[in-house]
Amino acid sequence: MKFIHLADMHFDTPFTNLSLKGDFGRIRRMDQREVFKKIIDYTKENKIEYLFIAGDLYEHNYIRKSTIEYINELFKQIPETKIFITPGNHDPYIINSMYRNFEWSENVKIFTSKIEKVETNDANIYGVGFEDFYCEKTDIENIILDDKNKINILIAHGSINASDKLQLQYNPINKNKLKLIGFDYVALGHIHKLDYNSEQNQNIVYPGSTISMGFDELGKHGFIVGNIEKDKLEIAFIPADNREFKEFEFDITNINDEEELIEKINNLQLNIKDLYKVILIGKRNFEININNIYKFINKENIIKIKNETKVNYNLESMANENTLKGIFINEIINEFEKGNYTREELDKILEIGLSILEN
Repeated sequence: MKFIHLADMHFDTPFTNLSLKGDFGRIRRMDQREVFKKIIDYTKENKIEYLFIAGDLYEHNYIRKSTIEYINELFKQIPETKIFITPGNHDPYIINSMYRNFEWSENVKIFTSKIEKVETNDANIYGVGFEDFYCEKTDIENIILDDKNKINILIAHGSINASDKLQLQYNPINKNKLKLIGFDYVALGHIHKLDYNSEQNQNIVYPGSTISMGFDELGKHGFIVGNIEKDKLEIAFIPADNREFKEFEFDITNINDEEELIEKINNLQLNIKDLYKVILIGKRNFEININNIYKFINKENIIKIKNETKVNYNLESMANENTLKGIFINEIINEFEKGNYTREELDKILEIGLSILEN
């Protein structure tokens, strides 16, 4: 039994963090469509029998009917594939939900907030969705499988072993209790990072977000493809996103002014399709104005620039001054030599203290 498992596509999300420079919010929304079509084409070409979508297919507050129509037309292109969707916290099964108020393709099954079992020739498929933007509990941990000789699959959106207050609001699930139920495969959504270990034959799987949503989601993104029989599971991660979000550290210690910095950034060899955050590090010899740098760099795929540099103070010279700065530097260095500060703490204290004294 061949299946695809994906989650957290977040169709029509505004990508506000990308809209500060250029029109990358709109570009990423176009990428969503392109990637989803790629997955449907893969499904068709490889005769995939089941497609599991474990929540947050779209953004309830931003989704357009035209986008739902686009998704549904793609579903119609794979009529032999059974599609199962569990609503998540961003696309809950509420009164004005597109899940309730749109006529979906006949091969689509949308779960509601009550646990439901769907019997097919291949498997018993259980699912449950969010009925609001928060869900502090479902009855997943109380499921009893009535036929353990069949393949049993769970599709859900939630937080495995949630501990912090925030994640406890999003269907917290105890992993050990889930294992005891005896599912052959658990298709999860909500966590945007790929999480599974094929070597340990792990069957509780987060595929991660289908495309990266920002710089907190570095690396490759895509979907899970699997083949399951009773007591045998083979799964693999397939990258699908056309772009990667990447961070690039750039040491400016030997750069003398802002003009030279801009020239060096413009000469960076970057992959044209990927999106970058440039992190400036090292000791700076001049003041950095991030807005000025944005104006004059010619690389459109540098979305963010972050300044993590430190001022290049001549501490030896300043320590000999008969000034408040000199007294401050000597006091702090004495404390450092006594072992009261780490080198990192010393640098931070000096930077903050000297900045205050200069102003």
